[in-house]
Order: sequence, then C-alpha cells, then structure tokens
Amino acid sequence: MSIVDLEPIGRRIEVDPDTDLLTAAQRAGVDLVSACGGVGICGTCRVCLVRGTLSAMTLVEEDQLRPEEIEQGYRLACQAYPLSDVRLEIPPESLPVPQKMQVDGRESEFEIVPNVVPLELNLAAPTIEDLRADLTRANQAVAEAGHAPLQGDLGQLAQLSQQLRRQNWAATLAIRPRPGVSDLVAVLLPNSGLLGLAVDLGSTKLAIYLVDLHSGATLAKTGVMNPQISYGEDVVSRIAFANRSEANRKLLQTRLVDSLNQAVGEFCAQLKVSTAQIVDAVVVGNTAMHHFFCGLPVEQLGAAPYVAAVSQPLEFRASEIGLDLGLGAWVYLPANIAGYVGGDHTSVLLTTQLYAPGKTVVAVDIGTNTEISAIHQGKIVSCSTASGPAFEGAHIRDGMRAAPGAIERVYIHGDQVQVLTIGEQPPVGICGSGILTALSEMLGAGVLDERGALVKSDPRVRVANGKSEFVLVPASKTASGRDLVITRGDVNEIQLAKGAIRAGIEILMDEVGINAAQVEAWIIAGAFGTYLDLTSAMRLGMFPTAPLERFHQVGNAAGVGAKQMLLSRTKRQEASDLAARAGYIELTIYPEFTEKFVESMYFG
Repeated sequence: MSIVDLEPIGRRIEVDPDTDLLTAAQRAGVDLVSACGGVGICGTCRVCLVRGTLSAMTLVEEDQLRPEEIEQGYRLACQAYPLSDVRLEIPPESLPVPQKMQVDGRESEFEIVPNVVPLELNLAAPTIEDLRADLTRANQAVAEAGHAPLQGDLGQLAQLSQQLRRQNWAATLAIRPRPGVSDLVAVLLPNSGLLGLAVDLGSTKLAIYLVDLHSGATLAKTGVMNPQISYGEDVVSRIAFANRSEANRKLLQTRLVDSLNQAVGEFCAQLKVSTAQIVDAVVVGNTAMHHFFCGLPVEQLGAAPYVAAVSQPLEFRASEIGLDLGLGAWVYLPANIAGYVGGDHTSVLLTTQLYAPGKTVVAVDIGTNTEISAIHQGKIVSCSTASGPAFEGAHIRDGMRAAPGAIERVYIHGDQVQVLTIGEQPPVGICGSGILTALSEMLGAGVLDERGALVKSDPRVRVANGKSEFVLVPASKTASGRDLVITRGDVNEIQLAKGAIRAGIEILMDEVGINAAQVEAWIIAGAFGTYLDLTSAMRLGMFPTAPLERFHQVGNAAGVGAKQMLLSRTKRQEASDLAARAGYIELTIYPEFTEKFVESMYFG
C-alpha cells in the first residue's frame, strides 16, 4: 500500500499498487479535470511528482506532455501508478473548481503619497542648433518640474533615449524622488498610469493585488496556493529542505517568483496594461517567507535563538530576483520584528491602528504560524506560536483545505449532525473552520470532555481499530463513499494549535500588565480568522470569553497593510516605527510557557 499526498488540497489516501493516480484522487474526493474520462487521450489530468516513485512513463504520456513538462516531473494521473509513498502537486489548471481564498480585508482612507510618481515630458527634438544630450534635455524638464536630476542604470538610460525618439519626444517618466536625485524607474507612453503590486506571502496562500498608484484603487486581486507547500507544509519543514543544498534554497525562491510572475501576466492580460507600468511593489511575509523570497540564508532560523539575516526594511530592484515588472521597478519589504514575527505582522500592526487607535488591543493573525501582539498604553509586545497546519486541515484524518466539498460548519441538534460544505457539494473532508465548530458542538453535546477525550459511553462514539472516533458523516452521504470521522488524534491536533495560541495570548497580556477584561479590541486577522466562528473559538478556549462586539474579524490585514505601504511613504515610516517599538517574547525559552500551554490545551 502507498500513501498518495495530494497538494495543495491537503488530502491523503492509501491505495494499492494497482490504483492509478486519477482513481486515487477521485477516491480521496479530489476531482481532477479529465475530459476523456481517464482514457489518456485528452492530457488534462496533469499532476507533478514532488517526492516518491511512480510507474514508468507511458507512450501516451510521452505523446501528450511536452519535453520540458516531463523534465519537471509532470505525469498524467490516469497513466501513473504509485510504487512508493508519493507527494503530488496538482496545478491549478487540473482542478475544475478553485479553492476558497481570502484576499480581502477592511480598507480605510488615507493620504496617497506613492514612492514612485509620474512626470509627463514633452520635449523639443534636437536640432543642429540644439545638440544637448538626451539625458541633459530630459533633466532640464525634470528640474522645471521641481525634481532632482535623473539617475538610472545603463539599460534605463538606453530606454530613455530610444523611447523618446520612438514617441516623438513625449513620454511619461516614472521616477522615485530621493534627496538630491530622482531614480529613473520607467519610460512609458504619454499619459500612462503607474501601477503597483502588493503581495502577502502566506505560508499556505499568496494574496496578490494590482493597484493604481494614483487613485489607490485595487484593479485586480487573486489568491493562489503557495507553491512551496509541495516541499513542506510549514516553514520549519521548508527551512530543513532549503538547508540541504543551495539549489533547494534557490528552488523555493524561484517557485515563489514564478507564481507572482504568472499572476502579474494574468492581471495585465485581463486589464490590457503593460508590465512596464508596474513600477513599485511591497511584499510582506513572516521572517522565513521573507528570507525565501529574497534568497537569504535560512539555516539560522531553524535553530535557537532563531535570528534573522536581515530585520530592517529592504529595498531592491525587482529584476534582481527575476520578478517581471517594469525595467527599473523597486520591491520594498517592511521590517521584521524578531524570530518568526516578520513584516506581515508589522503590516497587521499598521492596520490595527485603524480599528482601535489608542486602545488596549490584542491582535492575532492566525495561520500555520500565528503571530500575536498585545498593545497597551503605547507598549507593543509580540510573539509567534507554531500553531501548525491543523487549521488548514493538515494532520486531521479527514482534513483538507478550503475547497469545494469541505465541511466548514457543523451543528449538532440532539442525535442529529448537520454539516455545511463549501459550494454545497457532497462532503469530501473537513477544513479548519469545520473542525473547530465540530469540536465546539461535540463539547456542548457532551461527546467531548474538557480534556479532549471522546466520551465512550455516548452512542455516537464508536471504536475502530481499538481507537474511539465520532462519525461526522456516514459513508452513504459522502462523495468518497466512506465515513467521515473525527478521531482522538484529530482532537489533539486542535488542542495543540489552540493551546499554543491561547498560551501566547496569556503571556503577552501578562507582559503588558493587563487581563482579558481590559482588552478593548480583539483584532482577528488572516484567512482562517475570517471564517472562524468566534463563539466556537471561545467555547473551546482559544480566546478568553469576551463580548462579541469587541472582536473585529478584519480579513487579510497583512495584505491591506501592504497596499497602504505601496501607496504611501508615510505608511512605510509608520510601519518602521511600529516595528522598532515592538518588543518580542521567544516562547520556547519563556519560563512559564510550558505551564500555560498545558493549561490552555484544556477545552472551555
């Protein structure tokens, strides 16, 4: 028997060697595009082998797949059989329905002061009487507009000279004003709008936004799975992968950049704009994702004391890492705070000022890695908790990520169990928000006790293979034709995740000298935080009990903060100031962490 791991859906299934990958995926409840029904003539059920061994390439596959695809590890699921445990990456085009993504967050008004600004040029053409060099000619107009002289590399100076001639000496210059100099970023057609890219590099998902730098409008946005999932579900696993070789570290960076380039290409085709118009970018992520994106070493992040290679804000040309934006486009990454608390949490702190300025606040950005800050009387203290991938459905027996057919809500009324699924599809598995509501309902119905043990005397609990489990959905009502259950191991995974978060909250409140009743605003950020049922979370003890009106589920606050920094130099400075003010607690060496963690694992 072999285990087939289907990413980025997060489903796993055990199959025998006579089961092809298409059938394995279907049995796991993962629908792959298969226009020919698995005969092998359409070539649509493409998957990519990340780890393990498959049967030999067939003649059908050699005919349907391009040589570069074969070299990259692509196979046709209907033709390939597992010869060992395998991990597969399913490309988006092989999935008939996209996964549920959360890219939105609460927006607010602020003054737009972009880092790159447009300057319209209408120059007189050279004559025998006017032999000024092209750069000199342009600089005179730049000075008349109140800007310092232009500075650019050889490629940009060549572009300036060529574009001015092609465009009859009229152009929109994108410039980055600095003391004593104006960086030349791009030379565009007259009256071209300037665009910017904002990115939140989540451990599991990437949120990508294309923004008008003049109006501040978000012109396009998308959420895609982080392609690095195929090399590790969490950043610790990816750090271990990166540390094995320089090529691995480069691969993690390349996969990120390729995903962003693909999204940018789709945005530009959709809006009929040029990538040359994208002149600035802001990218946020936790410290590990920051380092992966920049190509920085991560070995020192994998062991105590978990020190970043770079913590201050970074700015470099997009071309340095192969990001396909304007010729001279810049990329800005805000300051990391410490440990795994990176620029994404700096971005979250920036947005928290909008919801509760001057108040006592606890901000929790929930993900595979959860960052928490307590703010009281101007003091900020932050920490990071390894909440693990359980909230993404990983390490849960029937867990999966938020895709069609995933159970996202559970209600127990007497002996009846009601489930709601994404897309109202037949149940395939259960995602993070679903498992949390299920455990809350089980606790309320007396199926679970406060220690997380299943109550064996309850008629809804059965014993299978010597272990207790709760039948959530019987086989007759599932898409896979097998029971969907919650096991004691599943309960333990959630206890570990919610216990780490609650322990972090308690320690930070102690550090700033407050109790839960004094918290005036709870900011719950992140994709999981958006769909989180707060009543269930409080019942299970993830958060202290507090009035619901004090909680603000703000969506992708990190992405919102990235857009603010893209549109405003002032916001960049605010973010830097917040990061400099923030203190940091390393929970792994905190004296009372183990005691609080054990206490926080209890339900209720």
